[in-house]
Amino acid sequence: MRNSIKYKGKLNVIGPVIRKYRENLGLSQLDLSAKLTLLGIDIPKNSVQRLENGNRVIKEYELAAIAKILNVSTDELLKDFRKELDEQ
Repeated sequence: MRNSIKYKGKLNVIGPVIRKYRENLGLSQLDLSAKLTLLGIDIPKNSVQRLENGNRVIKEYELAAIAKILNVSTDELLKDFRKELDEQ
Protein backbone atom coordinates (compact mmCIF):
# COMPACT_ATOMS: atom_id res chain seq x y z
CA MET A 1 0.00 0.00 0.00
CA ARG A 2 1.26 3.46 -0.82
CA ASN A 3 2.07 5.85 1.95
CA SER A 4 -0.93 8.06 2.58
CA ILE A 5 -1.11 11.33 4.40
CA LYS A 6 -2.74 10.95 7.78
CA TYR A 7 -4.52 13.49 9.94
CA LYS A 8 -4.48 12.68 13.64
CA GLY A 9 -3.61 9.09 12.75
CA LYS A 10 -6.54 8.62 10.36
CA LEU A 11 -6.73 8.37 6.57
CA ASN A 12 -9.88 10.51 6.49
CA VAL A 13 -11.74 12.89 8.79
CA ILE A 14 -15.20 12.23 7.44
CA GLY A 15 -15.75 8.56 8.29
CA PRO A 16 -17.45 9.05 11.66
CA VAL A 17 -19.69 11.73 10.16
CA ILE A 18 -20.76 9.36 7.39
CA ARG A 19 -21.51 6.70 10.02
CA LYS A 20 -23.69 9.15 11.97
CA TYR A 21 -25.75 10.14 8.93
CA ARG A 22 -26.00 6.52 7.73
CA GLU A 23 -27.23 5.32 11.12
CA ASN A 24 -29.69 8.23 11.38
CA LEU A 25 -31.26 6.99 8.14
CA GLY A 26 -31.41 3.43 9.46
CA LEU A 27 -29.04 2.15 6.78
CA SER A 28 -26.57 -0.65 7.42
CA GLN A 29 -23.08 -0.61 5.97
CA LEU A 30 -24.28 -3.26 3.53
CA ASP A 31 -27.22 -1.03 2.53
CA LEU A 32 -24.85 1.85 1.82
CA SER A 33 -22.58 -0.44 -0.18
CA ALA A 34 -25.54 -1.70 -2.24
CA LYS A 35 -26.78 1.82 -2.95
CA LEU A 36 -23.28 2.84 -4.05
CA THR A 37 -23.19 -0.15 -6.39
CA LEU A 38 -26.42 1.05 -8.00
CA LEU A 39 -24.61 4.33 -8.73
CA GLY A 40 -21.72 2.41 -10.29
CA ILE A 41 -19.33 2.80 -7.36
CA ASP A 42 -17.84 -0.36 -5.90
CA ILE A 43 -17.27 0.02 -2.17
CA PRO A 44 -17.82 -3.35 -0.46
CA LYS A 45 -19.25 -3.46 3.06
CA ASN A 46 -15.85 -4.09 4.64
CA SER A 47 -14.48 -1.02 2.86
CA VAL A 48 -17.41 1.06 4.15
CA GLN A 49 -16.46 -0.13 7.64
CA ARG A 50 -12.81 0.85 7.10
CA LEU A 51 -13.88 4.21 5.68
CA GLU A 52 -16.09 4.94 8.69
CA ASN A 53 -13.26 4.01 11.05
CA GLY A 54 -10.87 6.38 9.26
CA ASN A 55 -8.77 3.51 7.94
CA ARG A 56 -9.50 4.09 4.24
CA VAL A 57 -9.02 7.09 2.01
CA ILE A 58 -12.19 8.41 0.40
CA LYS A 59 -12.12 9.62 -3.20
CA GLU A 60 -14.02 12.76 -4.19
CA TYR A 61 -16.48 10.88 -6.41
CA GLU A 62 -17.17 8.45 -3.56
CA LEU A 63 -17.81 11.37 -1.20
CA ALA A 64 -20.22 12.96 -3.68
CA ALA A 65 -22.12 9.68 -4.14
CA ILE A 66 -22.29 9.00 -0.40
CA ALA A 67 -23.60 12.51 0.21
CA LYS A 68 -26.28 11.93 -2.45
CA ILE A 69 -27.34 8.66 -0.81
CA LEU A 70 -27.39 10.25 2.64
CA ASN A 71 -29.35 13.22 1.24
CA VAL A 72 -26.84 15.74 2.57
CA SER A 73 -24.32 18.06 0.96
CA THR A 74 -20.61 17.35 0.96
CA ASP A 75 -20.22 20.72 2.73
CA GLU A 76 -22.45 19.46 5.54
CA LEU A 77 -20.37 16.30 5.87
CA LEU A 78 -17.20 18.39 6.11
CA LYS A 79 -18.67 21.12 8.33
CA ASP A 80 -17.05 20.02 11.61
CA PHE A 81 -13.63 19.60 10.03
CA ARG A 82 -13.83 23.01 8.35
CA LYS A 83 -14.76 24.52 11.72
CA GLU A 84 -11.75 22.82 13.28
CA LEU A 85 -9.50 24.29 10.58
CA ASP A 86 -10.93 27.75 11.15
CA GLU A 87 -10.07 27.51 14.84
CA GLN A 88 -6.39 26.85 14.13
